[in-house]
Amino acid sequence: MRIMSVFLGAVLIVATAACHSTQVKIPTAPIGANEKSLGPTEGNSVGMLLFGLIPINQNERFEKAYTQAVQKAGAARLTDVTISERWWWGYVLNGYVFKVQGTAVTNK
Repeated sequence: MRIMSVFLGAVLIVATAACHSTQVKIPTAPIGANEKSLGPTEGNSVGMLLFGLIPINQNERFEKAYTQAVQKAGAARLTDVTISERWWWGYVLNGYVFKVQGTAVTNK
C-alpha cells in the first residue's frame, strides 16, 4: 500500500509539472529626442490548447501581452522588450502564459 501511495504521488507531481522558457530580448529603437521614459511595465496573456488540437487564444498571445503592457503604463510603445513563456500540461488542456516586459515610452 505504501508503494502505491509513493507511486501515485510521483505520478501526480509529474502530471502537474510546468516549464518556463529562457528570456529573449528583442532589439528595439532607442528612446528618441521627442520621447520620455515612463519606467518598466509588463503584460501577460494566456493561450490554451484543448485536446492537443483546438487552439484557444493561441495566435494573439504576443499582441495581447504587448498591448496590455503598453496600456498599463499609458505609453505609446516599449523599448528593451523581453519576452518569456511558461507552459503547463493537463489531461485535456495545455496552457501557455506569455509575458512581455519592457520600458514604457511616450511622446513629450
